[in-house]
Amino acid sequence: MLARLESGFAVIGDTQFLPGYCLLLSDDPTADRLADLPRDRRLAFLADMDLLGQAVHEVCSRRDLEFRRVNYAVLGNLDTFLHAHIHARYDWEPSPYISGPVPSYPAAERNAQEHLLGPQHDELRAELVAELSRG
Repeated sequence: MLARLESGFAVIGDTQFLPGYCLLLSDDPTADRLADLPRDRRLAFLADMDLLGQAVHEVCSRRDLEFRRVNYAVLGNLDTFLHAHIHARYDWEPSPYISGPVPSYPAAERNAQEHLLGPQHDELRAELVAELSRG
């Protein structure tokens, strides 16, 4: 976990094939889609998604000159609990994938052993935590 936010938990992704991948997990266990939350909680979730995305943007743009943008996705097709994916995108991504959604990458590449979250990501994690605390 990176930080406790108003609507849930900011966490770093368990794979970092695109460095900076994070998720926002809702703290409401009954919500499996954004529409399940009352309006004020929906707005809080979206504000927290923005806060986490801004932290990813700040950290990744400092760490990699080829940082391009942040992609946001609230899907829930596989894991039926409310969560948002925050993906950093880079100019060094292969041309077949750079303009498409992150799930267009082959699963074997996204989940390859060398990309799994580990001690090599401690500095990235610390920078994200620090950026979120500046909020």
